[in-house]
Amino acid sequence: MSKNVVIIGGGYGGLRAVEFLAKYNDINVTLIDKNPYHYLQTEAYGYIAGRFDIHDIAIDLQKWCLGFKRKVFFVNERADSIDFGRQEVITETKSTHYDYLVIATGAQTNFFSFIEGLKDNSHGVKNLQRAYNFRQEFEDIIYKQLQSEEHADKNEINLAIGGAGLSGVEVAAEMANVIQAYSKTIGDRARVIKIYLIDASETILPGMSSYIVKNTQKRLEKLGVKILTSAFISNVDNSHIYFKDGKKLHYHFMIFTGGIKAGNFNSAVESDKNRINQFIANQELNIRGTKNVFAIGDCVEIRDKEGNMLPPTAQIAEKSAEYVAECIRKRMDSKQIEPFDADVSGMFIALGGKYAVGEMFKFIKVKGYTAYILKKAITHAYYLGLHLRINAGYKNRNIPR
Repeated sequence: MSKNVVIIGGGYGGLRAVEFLAKYNDINVTLIDKNPYHYLQTEAYGYIAGRFDIHDIAIDLQKWCLGFKRKVFFVNERADSIDFGRQEVITETKSTHYDYLVIATGAQTNFFSFIEGLKDNSHGVKNLQRAYNFRQEFEDIIYKQLQSEEHADKNEINLAIGGAGLSGVEVAAEMANVIQAYSKTIGDRARVIKIYLIDASETILPGMSSYIVKNTQKRLEKLGVKILTSAFISNVDNSHIYFKDGKKLHYHFMIFTGGIKAGNFNSAVESDKNRINQFIANQELNIRGTKNVFAIGDCVEIRDKEGNMLPPTAQIAEKSAEYVAECIRKRMDSKQIEPFDADVSGMFIALGGKYAVGEMFKFIKVKGYTAYILKKAITHAYYLGLHLRINAGYKNRNIPR
């Protein structure tokens, strides 16, 4: 007898879960997402800086789901709540029954409430709309400098990035690389644009290896990025960032990548959560003591077998999705399930243009063009897989649903 699996969230984890579950003939999959597209957030740095276009970072979920023919159904609505008794997901206009449920609703930027004015005066990159807004602003700055008379304006135009983790570093590097390229054509009019990377930690990329930190810092400095570490922001207004040591920085535009919290959907679900609203799951990634409701990706606190917290990355989201898909299959077949365990297989950081720094399996270390090619290959493989499915979905668009 076929089982219905409902997946809430069309991010990296949600799509990987669909891929792994749709291959079984006795499983019907329903994907629910309020957005009609999948946002490749890991490529946001290139989009913001104008190197990628919208089609490089967003794919149509309806066409992607159609690529599975009759195996996967897409509901383009916001999931509002879960009726655990009836085993139903409640959306804006309907209720969808599940035998197994996978929550993959991701996370959003955590604009820390203790920093007055941060949320009102900065932008995140966790969703496509915010990334689009910042891209428009960045292009507008470049355009105005191109139109201005040479040497007419010597006042610096400061673009501030709060948070020197992976996202912040990649955005800073890509924008700085674009500015450096423009400086060769429009000269000093581009050089007045400065990138500031700000973090309260003692170093950029806290928690990452010394190899990645050291080589990333060298690259950022070469690109002209102003790095402010051990810099505690006290408050932000519409023109200045104020630090606890009494200093201040005048800025034109600010994005914040300094933290995440689980999305709003988590708040509607009664279950144990941590301080950033992520679900606290058991070792099989179940919540609420259930055996058929799972949480994966950034919406849940994920640990390895030693109890160490794993970073909220696309890689961990996909590994948790693969594990949960296997769990569902084993539960259906009444087989024993091992606790979830995973680690970070590797890390690549895009650092502007054709340059990157990376590590694989903790002992392979690469930088420069070689690392760029490896990162590009990984991204291209993911992107190609999505588009092959979309192409199949386009051909199958007239299949009755």
